[in-house]
Amino acid sequence: MASELLETGTAGPTDDELAEIAREMPLIEAEVALVDAEIRMVTAESGPSALDWRRLRRAEARVLREAAALATRAGTPRYRGAA
Repeated sequence: MASELLETGTAGPTDDELAEIAREMPLIEAEVALVDAEIRMVTAESGPSALDWRRLRRAEARVLREAAALATRAGTPRYRGAA
């Protein structure tokens, strides 16, 4: 990261990086919702309720849907760090 700052002279993301983040935002939001559901499961005082389990299943399904959509979206360039 420090070498990138020296090379580009900027501390912020490029327009291409911001566009990539925007393309990935539905997946990021789904992953945040999954973590929230997992936290609710762990912190439930009397154990997770049926609603907690349902929330977790839905959050997992949403992450899978968004990941599949991102992977199959036409014209989506791969992150340059990916193999």
